[in-house]
Amino acid sequence: MAYTYPYPRPAFTVDALVYDPTTNQILLIQRGNVPFRGKWALPGGFVDMDETPESAVSRELKEETSLEVDEFVQM
Repeated sequence: MAYTYPYPRPAFTVDALVYDPTTNQILLIQRGNVPFRGKWALPGGFVDMDETPESAVSRELKEETSLEVDEFVQM
């Protein structure tokens, strides 16, 4: 089964790795959409048209976890 979208979207995604060194833990979310509903994943998603990777990862992190982060390191 192919997944398609009704509007233009780049095939470019971002993921946020939020790490707490004091507890040696990373933040995961449970996916809400098919094909991997209920599975654990890093917060992230598609970059919208004319959006920077930094703004996309900030938006996705806020949408999926309610966290607002000001500083990012690109890996």
